[in-house]
Amino acid sequence: MGPRRPRRKDEIILLTTLQEVLKIAEDTGTAIPAFNIDNLEGPEALVEAGEAENCPLILTVGQGAINAGQLWYLADIVKRLASQTKIPLVLHLDHGVSYEQTVLCLRAGFTSVMYDGSHHPFEENVRESQAVVRSAHAVGVSVECELGAISGVEDGISHKNVNLVDLQEVEQFIAVVDCDALAVGIGNAHGMYQGTPNLDFDRLAACRALGTPPLVLHGGSGTPDDMIRKAIQLGIRKVNVATELRMAFMEGLEATVGQRDFYGMYRQAKTNMYELARKKIRLFQGK
Repeated sequence: MGPRRPRRKDEIILLTTLQEVLKIAEDTGTAIPAFNIDNLEGPEALVEAGEAENCPLILTVGQGAINAGQLWYLADIVKRLASQTKIPLVLHLDHGVSYEQTVLCLRAGFTSVMYDGSHHPFEENVRESQAVVRSAHAVGVSVECELGAISGVEDGISHKNVNLVDLQEVEQFIAVVDCDALAVGIGNAHGMYQGTPNLDFDRLAACRALGTPPLVLHGGSGTPDDMIRKAIQLGIRKVNVATELRMAFMEGLEATVGQRDFYGMYRQAKTNMYELARKKIRLFQGK
């Protein structure tokens, strides 16, 4: 994980859309990792891991980072990294809370936004999702939507909804909302699981059989590897990981805090995140 090379002046700086990388996943029967980012060191470690595995990455900005005032800062970091790497890189809003927030991310240069209306009545979710799709697609930005509210805790936000997606709602939703990816609740949860998760793979297979856009699995932290592999076999094309990466980073800081070496602490934290990211990438890519 050495110093990053400067980009030549004649090279074009382009972020990639979610639609583009999910096509790669569809063609190869794999899943693209979506890694949450919160600071400077994390995105750098993640992109270095993606480069080492030659794998596209989706770097996602969640509500915790946005509430901490990091949205524009993180967008700038990802754009800089995109100017220095050859792997496809997507800048993605995670669990967007409103139409207005997705528009703010369009202004900030995001190439993918998620609108999460799964906690609202179905008709409201459809209406707001359609509005987001119209605005984002008008400027070439991909959209992820969600059905079946994902339970658990992430970014300090707690949801206790039963999250098994309704197949009839899936069919109705994709008939009228032209989203590029669809997150579905199949028993998955945000944060680390207490015990082994109980994923409803029959429901996942039934969703895919309806002709959905590429499917997304949120709550990838702590999910057993065999479950991840099976979910990908059944059509999951994007897997989100946040809590596990943050834990790896913090464990790196904690392991070296007694050394009283400021830069050494962050080097170890980056190394921890880099190694975990490479492991997740290999899993998602079937390596």
